[in-house]
Amino acid sequence: MTTLVYLIPVALFLGALGLSGFLWALRSGQYEDLDGAAERILIEADARDKEGPRSN
Repeated sequence: MTTLVYLIPVALFLGALGLSGFLWALRSGQYEDLDGAAERILIEADARDKEGPRSN
């Protein structure tokens, strides 16, 4: 029973820490463009294929 006195505040603190990290990620724009990076890879690969082989 005495371990619950320690575990409950620790669990609440970790939950609040996770929630604050998630809210920070929302405010800083981490979830603004979810498809951009995936589409950018495909667009760059298509553009390179259309240009043809590079001569170095």
